[in-house]
This record gives sequence, structure tokens and C-alpha cells, in this order.
Amino acid sequence: MPSSNDVTELLRSLGFRASKEALRALLEEATKSRLSPVQFAEKLSELERRERDTRNLAARTKAAALGTFKTLDRFDWNHPRTIDRDLYERLATSLDFLDAGHNVLLRGQSGVGKTTLAQNFGLAALTQGYTVRFTTLALCMADLLKQESVPALERRLRRYTRVDLLICDELGYLPFDSRSADLLYNIITRRHETRSTVITTNLAFKQWGTIFPGAACIGALIDRFSQDCHVIDIDADSWRQKNPRDPVPKPTPTKRKRR
Repeated sequence: MPSSNDVTELLRSLGFRASKEALRALLEEATKSRLSPVQFAEKLSELERRERDTRNLAARTKAAALGTFKTLDRFDWNHPRTIDRDLYERLATSLDFLDAGHNVLLRGQSGVGKTTLAQNFGLAALTQGYTVRFTTLALCMADLLKQESVPALERRLRRYTRVDLLICDELGYLPFDSRSADLLYNIITRRHETRSTVITTNLAFKQWGTIFPGAACIGALIDRFSQDCHVIDIDADSWRQKNPRDPVPKPTPTKRKRR
């Protein structure tokens, strides 16, 4: 009669991802509780499903590149003078904008929490099984512009066009050339009405042309992005001015000893 270790090794060789320890514990439970074959198969399936879901979430979280951030339970909603909290929480809870392919714009001056709220959109989407990618506009453009051929560019564009939720942070802080504008237009157009994009910015739509001087596609880009877009304006003072970090202590100069 095969031992539990033999059965565990067999299950692992067949592609089961659950750990050896978890499989052995389940076999011992099945023996002790005298589970029927159907009951054992059900528990084994549940164990494997949990393991696969955990690994899938870990892989999607790594690919999302959200970075470190404050979760919503630590966000001070009393800090902004104006913010549509009800709209944000409805979107973050239901995530119905993802299924509809709608976009979200988080707009306000630097340091008011736009990035944190955008990252929490990403976290909520990940926990519900969606694919997510977080990037700043500058990193996205640098990544695409360094591709040396059209096929390479097409392959890299898929990184930004195929995820369920793309979060593009910091539009408005750095100027870009017309080629960058064309690339962003390409991304927004490919995602239009099928996949959702969240953008954070400090600029009104009419000012977007100032960071892409001379780009002919800005009007069309704005038109596509704003067609089905939930706009959340944040009026607040900068968090960083409200809670400045402690100054870095300066080293005390010491006199060199004479030899």
C-alpha cells in the first residue's frame, strides 16, 4: 500500500501546485475522518484552487508594479477641502467601470494623494482577478522610446494595451515630444471603450497640449480618453507640506588630527 509521501509525490508529479505539507495533511485528514472518495476529491480540488489563486494573485501583483503605498484605511479623507469620496468609493468597491471600459481621471496639485488613490484602484482590481499595470508617464515613454524596431515596439506596447487596468501616473510634470504624444495616443486608442485607464494629473484637459508642444494628436487623445471618464478633482494642500519629513542631520565637522 503506497504511503502518504508516495501519493503526495504522485500528485506533485501530475502538476498539483499545493505544497507537500498541505497535501500530506489533507491525506492524513482523509484517513482519520474516513472521507468518501467524493469528499476527498472535493477537498483536494479546493486546496489546489486556493493555491493556484494565491500564485495567480502573486504573479499579477508582481507584474502590476504598484510599489509601496498607503491603503485606503490609512487615507485621511478629512485632509482634502474638496473630493468626491462617494464616487471614488463606489468605483473602487464595485469596479463596474472596468467591465464597462470607462476611464478615471484623478486631478489635483502635487502631493494631494492622487497616486495613492490610483494605486488603491489597482489593489482593488488585483484582488478581484483583474490584470493591472502601474507606471509613470515618464517611465512608460522611456520604455517605449528605447525600442529599436517596429516589431519590438509593438511587443512592448502590449504591456500597456492588454492589461485590464492601466494606471498612468504624473501626466503634467515633465514635457514630452510629439513622438511621445503619438505613443500615448496609440495606447489610449487601443484601449478605448474596451479597457480602463486611470490617469493622474495636475492639469485641466485644455492644458494637456502644453506638455506635448506641437503634437497634432492631443485633441483626439483627450476626446477618446474623456468620452467615458469619471473625473475626481482633489482640492487640498500638499501632504508633504503638511507632514514634512524630519531634516537630514548634517554631519558635525571635525578637525583632522595632525600627524
